[in-house]
Parts: sequence; C-alpha cells; structure tokens
Amino acid sequence: MAAEKDLRVLLSNLSPVVSAEEFIFVSLSEHESEGDKHSMLLTKAKGIFKEAEGVTFILACQLAAQHGLTGEGPFKCITCEVHSSLDAVGMTAAMSTALGSAGISANVVAAYHHDHIFVQSDKVSHAVEVLKRLSADQSVDG
Repeated sequence: MAAEKDLRVLLSNLSPVVSAEEFIFVSLSEHESEGDKHSMLLTKAKGIFKEAEGVTFILACQLAAQHGLTGEGPFKCITCEVHSSLDAVGMTAAMSTALGSAGISANVVAAYHHDHIFVQSDKVSHAVEVLKRLSADQSVDG
C-alpha cells in the first residue's frame, strides 16, 4: 500500500492502537551512549535521537529499570496505523492540536510507515478517545 498524503484521508483512517508497554525518555551523553555499558540500548530502544545536549533514548520502562536509568515518563505509545507519507502536511499538527485542547501532551515520532504519539500513561484512554473523535469528524464531514 502506498503512503497517504491527503490530510482528510489520513485523519479519517488514523486507527490508533495503544502499546502494551510503558516507555520513558532517557537522555545520555554521547560518550555514555557509546560505552559498553549502554551499547545494547541501541538495538533495544523504541527510538533514538541525537541532540547537541546528548542522545535521547525511548526505552521500555522495564529495560530502563534493569539498567538503572531514569528519565521522563511513563508514557504509552499510540501508533496511528494509517500509512502516512513523510511528505504529508498537517497530520501532526491536527493530532497535536486536538490532544493539546484536551490537556494532553503529544510527543510525536514520525517513522517510515506510521506516526507514533507518546502520551502520559494515565491519559492514554482519553487520548485515544480524542483521536477517534478527530478521525470520525473527518469521515462525517467528507
């Protein structure tokens, strides 16, 4: 299936699915992240992003705890199963705006096939309701 670019189609087909695992965001210096102690995190992390201040790892809470790492969280990951194009315009903004209006922070990661939204674990049910409502509104209006 080809990646979708049409915003209305994307939003009407969000199909949000919640991860079973909880995650935390951990920041390590580049030196720490390359050391033997944490090198295996490169293969087990849900996501990795290098910044000037350090390397951010999105880790399952259990994995982080096993390695004595702390960070921000816990978060649940909501995967929008619509196959969104990396060239699509407005999907992240629409989801973030809807979640923000509901008082839910949206930490969005766009991957090759799907967008993933990390939300506070205690707000995940409400976040899914908001996304489903956003999706239904696009379907009804069309």
